[in-house]
Amino acid sequence: MTLAKTRSVSLVGVDGFVVDVEAAITSGVPGLHLVGLPDTALSEARDRVRAAIFNSGEDWPNRHVTVSLFPASMPKKGSTFDLAIAIALLAAAEAVPARACAGLVMIGELGLDGRIRPIQGLLPAVLAAANQGCQTVVVPSSNAAEAELVPGMKVVSAGTLRGLLCLLRDEPPPIEEDEESGSPPPPDGLAVRQRDIPPDLDLADVRGQAEARRALEISAAGGHHLFFAGPPGCGKTMLAERLPTLMPPLEPDIALEVTAIHSVAGTLRPGQPLITQPPFYAPHHTASRASMVGGGSGRVLQPGAVSLAHRGILFLDEAPEFVAGTLDALRQPLEEGEVRISRIEGMARFPARFTLVLAANPCPCAAAKQVDCSCAPGIRRKYTSRLSGPLLDRIDLKLELTPASRAELRYDLEFAESSDVVAERVQLARERTLRRLAGTPWRSNSEIPGPELRRRFTPPSEAMKGVDEALHRGTLSARGLDRILRVAWTIADLAGHDEPGPDDVGGALGLWSAGRQ
Repeated sequence: MTLAKTRSVSLVGVDGFVVDVEAAITSGVPGLHLVGLPDTALSEARDRVRAAIFNSGEDWPNRHVTVSLFPASMPKKGSTFDLAIAIALLAAAEAVPARACAGLVMIGELGLDGRIRPIQGLLPAVLAAANQGCQTVVVPSSNAAEAELVPGMKVVSAGTLRGLLCLLRDEPPPIEEDEESGSPPPPDGLAVRQRDIPPDLDLADVRGQAEARRALEISAAGGHHLFFAGPPGCGKTMLAERLPTLMPPLEPDIALEVTAIHSVAGTLRPGQPLITQPPFYAPHHTASRASMVGGGSGRVLQPGAVSLAHRGILFLDEAPEFVAGTLDALRQPLEEGEVRISRIEGMARFPARFTLVLAANPCPCAAAKQVDCSCAPGIRRKYTSRLSGPLLDRIDLKLELTPASRAELRYDLEFAESSDVVAERVQLARERTLRRLAGTPWRSNSEIPGPELRRRFTPPSEAMKGVDEALHRGTLSARGLDRILRVAWTIADLAGHDEPGPDDVGGALGLWSAGRQ
């Protein structure tokens, strides 16, 4: 009996674990037998691997071949094991030195012609391999730039199985045709796509709405959720689309985390392996619950809009038009910062720490002026009540916008601050927050848990008088109190205060209660 071994990676959501791929050639009925809980796509690897080996000029062993995937108790999914199975099999057949592949992690799907095709989810797979002590990974050439984002990992890229075999045998590389380039297309059925924000957008374009522009600045500085209500044409969408211009680039570790999610979803753009700017997602109001929070079959679980907007912005325009169940599904990600999708085969976890921006008209007819509204009061109440109280209770900043006046439309552009000016204040406030939160797992005021917020970051008693009165009247819940404290700290950070004062807490209370139904 001859035996050879290499390794690959199995993904569950954005988490992965290293799999030992062992091949043994023994006497018996000729054929390839896979063990280790493979799914259908993995079971079909025997046909892809056989054709790829033949078309690479190699011989298929005419004996019984057993390929074992360890740990055997963990389900294995997908076609990313093709490359590791082919190399382990050929090493067992002594077509390549067994020692040359024993320490490698091999990730890639094989075409019938022997090409090594690009895959989705390569970055989190390489991250998992690095976290488990692996040092060298073999990936498809089209995914090489993505794999090289992982620090300390040696990346070997290959376009064909024949080329990889020459490398393992220490032979001159073959002359091959141009390889396929680009990333795999996004998965079918994903109803959410990233909206491109033109680079020339600027907050100074917004005329009037001084309070709303201030709310955008607070949201960007502290990661606070935001709700704009008002008639059409008052600037709700225009304001929301300029929120990304106030946010700083992603930090290196966060950029890797965000890119890993998009790698799993297959939404990475060719030539841009690393996402460095906060993502901005604006799904249509017909989006389903699965496309919003993620889902799919047990074998193919995909991240939804809340995860694709991780560390960025999720903008829901015309929020009352969304199905109520879809909106209420946001409540758990808003609280916990992640989505857990459970299926009978197991559970997948996707990070989902995003800034939610809601925009809503006051009624279904969406009249530009209230005097022109044809909706009865009951219809208006029913329309606005589509946004549930528990969802609104998780929104930090709420504003009712009115159309800009004639004077503001004509002259306010000269006095409005640009995005660069506001972004500089946001950056200073974030740095102040990070210094205060040094030594903790939190990066922004919005991430501080309620118990820790009340225990370690409670403002002075004289600053809390307005909040105490609201609690006494019953107009403020315990969750609302936490929201107000977080926003008060952000307002204080923007103002350069060491701790929130009465004006900071009062401003936070006003922004939380404004527009509350």
